[in-house]
This record gives sequence, C-alpha cells and structure tokens, in this order.
Amino acid sequence: MKKMSKTDAKAKRDNGLRSEYRFDYSKAKPNRFAERTRPGCVAVLLDPDVAEVFKNPESVNAVLRALVATMPAAPRSAAKGAAARRVEPRR
Repeated sequence: MKKMSKTDAKAKRDNGLRSEYRFDYSKAKPNRFAERTRPGCVAVLLDPDVAEVFKNPESVNAVLRALVATMPAAPRSAAKGAAARRVEPRR
C-alpha cells in the first residue's frame, strides 16, 4: 500500500479548497439582523439617491402602498406570473 505524503493528506483534508474559501465555523457569530426580519418580509437594497429620500421602512412602505392603490387591479393568474418573474435593476 502506498503511503500518502503530507501534501497529499493536506489536500485531501481541505477538499481541494483554497485557504481563502475555508471557513472556521468555531469563529462564526449569530446573524445580528435575523431578529429584525419577520416571516413574509422581503429585504430590498435601495440605490443611494433613493435611500436619501427614504429614511425609514415606514416611509418606503407608505409610498409603495400609495403607488399600489393607484394601479389597476390585475387578474389573479397574471399577478402570480408577475411575482415569479425577476426584474432587472436599472443602472
């Protein structure tokens, strides 16, 4: 039986991952934002110019609810399809 060299043993132990991709779970910390999220909520990243206008989640939700109120009602089947599609962000 062939003996494994130290480098072979190390490569096998590391599963072929480079050092920058190895994660030490013993140093992991709990997600500090986890308790802020509620079931059914979606996090959205605002562009800096938009974030200057909206200083808190309540103001964003108020404007979005007002916008939704002005939109024509969509049929149920169309609403499902629209929710499944991804929209590309504007640059």
